[in-house]
Formats: sequence, C-alpha cells, structure tokens
Amino acid sequence: MNLPLHDKPQGDAADALASSFTASYAGVVAFIAVASEGSFARAADRLGIGRSAVSRSVQKLEAQLNARLFLRTTRNTSLTREGELFYENCHPGVQRIVQALEDMRELREGPPRGHLRISATAGFGRRIVAPLLAGFRARYPDVSIDLLLDDRLTDFTTDRVDVAFRDGQLEDSQIVAKRLVPMQMLVCASPAYAKKHGLPHDLDELAGHRCINFRTASGRVAEWEFRVCGQKHKFAPPSLCTFNDAELVLQSVLDGTGIAQLAGYQAGEHLREGTLVSCLTPYAPDDRGHYLCYLSRQQLPTRVRAFIDYMTDAIRAMDWQVVRDPSPADAQPIGAAHHRPAQAHRQIALPTLQERVD
Repeated sequence: MNLPLHDKPQGDAADALASSFTASYAGVVAFIAVASEGSFARAADRLGIGRSAVSRSVQKLEAQLNARLFLRTTRNTSLTREGELFYENCHPGVQRIVQALEDMRELREGPPRGHLRISATAGFGRRIVAPLLAGFRARYPDVSIDLLLDDRLTDFTTDRVDVAFRDGQLEDSQIVAKRLVPMQMLVCASPAYAKKHGLPHDLDELAGHRCINFRTASGRVAEWEFRVCGQKHKFAPPSLCTFNDAELVLQSVLDGTGIAQLAGYQAGEHLREGTLVSCLTPYAPDDRGHYLCYLSRQQLPTRVRAFIDYMTDAIRAMDWQVVRDPSPADAQPIGAAHHRPAQAHRQIALPTLQERVD
C-alpha cells in the first residue's frame, strides 16, 4: 500500500507498523474464524485447513500479542476479556477487507460499473470515438467515461488510462493492440482545386502542388507515406500551410487551398459526397491500422471488457472506410512513366472526377 507522504508514519509509529507486518496475519484470520464459529473445528472447516493448523496460528498470535485470547475446554471455546477486546478492534477491519475482495470480484465478474479513462488522438476521437459513447452509456449506465483527446503517445501508467485508440503502426510490445480496421491514407483535393490545378499523377509531381502538412504533437512535420514497388516511401513535401490540428488540415483542403494526405475516416464521407477527390491511390500504404490498446488481457474488469467489445463491433460496422481495387502493378518507381492511377472508390459508386469538377 502506498501512503501519501503526509500520511506515512514516522518514528515509533513507523517501527510499530514495520513490526506489525511481521505478525501472523494467518493467525488473525484464524482468530476471527474461531471467534465467529465458536469452535476450532468449525473454523478449520470454514477456512479449508486442518484443525491443528488453526490452533498453531492462534497460538503464534497469542505469543506475539503476549495475551491469551481463548478459554478452551474439551467442550467449549470462549473469548477471554483480552480476546473480546482484540475481536472488537479486528472485526471491522476484517469485514472491510472481505468487502474489498467482494468488490474486486464483482468488478471482474458482475455487471459493468465504475469509471473508464479513455485516450484517443484528437481527430479519431472527435469523429469516431466520441459519437459512439452515448450508445455505450445507454447500454451500460453504471459506467462513467473520461475521454482524453491527445495526439501524444499514451502512457498508460502515468495517465492512468484504461483503453487507448492509436493510429498507424505500433511498435510497443508492452501493450495489447487489437486492430479494429485498416487505416487508409489518401491524397485528397477539392474538385475546385483539381479543376484549377490538376492532380498529381505520380509522386514526383507533388513538388509542383500546393501541399498542406500536419505537425505532430512532438513538433515534427508528419511525413506522407506511400508504397512504391512494395517498398515504403516516406517524405514531407514542401508545404503551403502546416497545421497541428487534423481538422484544420481537412478544412483547408475542402476550401480548395491545396492537397493533403488524409486518413480514410476524415476523407471517406467527403469522397462519397463528392466534396473531395483523391489521387495517387495505387501508392496508398497498406500496413497501417486503427488500434484499440490496453495493458493486459488478464484480470480485465467487466467495464473494460464491455467497452472493448462494444467499440470493436460499432467501429467495424461503421461505413467510413474508403475501398479501392488493389492495383500494385500501377505503382511504378518514382519518375517512371505510367498510367494515371484510378480514383479511390467506396463500396457504393462515387461520382467521377469529371462530374465533380464540373
């Protein structure tokens, strides 16, 4: 048990506390059982140990306390005055321990209840996680939620986080990471921008476009990621504007300011509605994902298990993923001549680029 500094005993009190830890707590448990049952035999049955073990534990406790706790005859066992006093002092504490054990068991086996601290990146948290919380709370009204939106890497211990949503590629082997859906990264522009400036046909042409970059929580500009001939290719193109908020990047693209690489959860609805168009889709990376993370699979409270199951089902059922036909043969080396990549499409038909820019 970690006590606050101002609550920690000092001097003689500290010595007494240290000494108490050497006492026979098995003896205290045996003493309470005998006092409650009125018999060493019945106490042994209740504790699931032998009568001689109960007797030895009580005798050791009496020696440590230098006091006789029971009057024992062949027919009867009763508390001495010292035993009655000790029982009165111990019983509330033991009851609290028993209640604490029951509470912990209920948290892991009973109906979901208690408090959940959830972490998510700002963009994914606002667009995906937050709208689902009302449904979770309606199903589990005894669970309260604390949602933290932060693009920094989650520190589960320091931040006291139960579950975190992470994007991209995970390298932390200390956490359990459940992949929810792929994380698609698409280079997007508004139809107005595409009509006025055209769209890049290969990665070399990005340098001639008005690119919009995202600055991460660490202060670094996020690199655009592509896959070229099966190899990962990352770089940050020269930018017209840089924002440290993903929603501002999206809004700038919608306004026709320039082009940016956006996550599928940001771009999907706009691609379906025709307010965005995409390009360079054969180069889109295919090794990223949206993950639900927690520290251990063991001894999860029911509220955490319920949240994980609910969010997994709800997010996988959402229709915001952009689906494209895999066409790796189109992804030529940078600078090589090739055909213009096909536009991204969802499971439903999207307007053509010409229909959008007109």
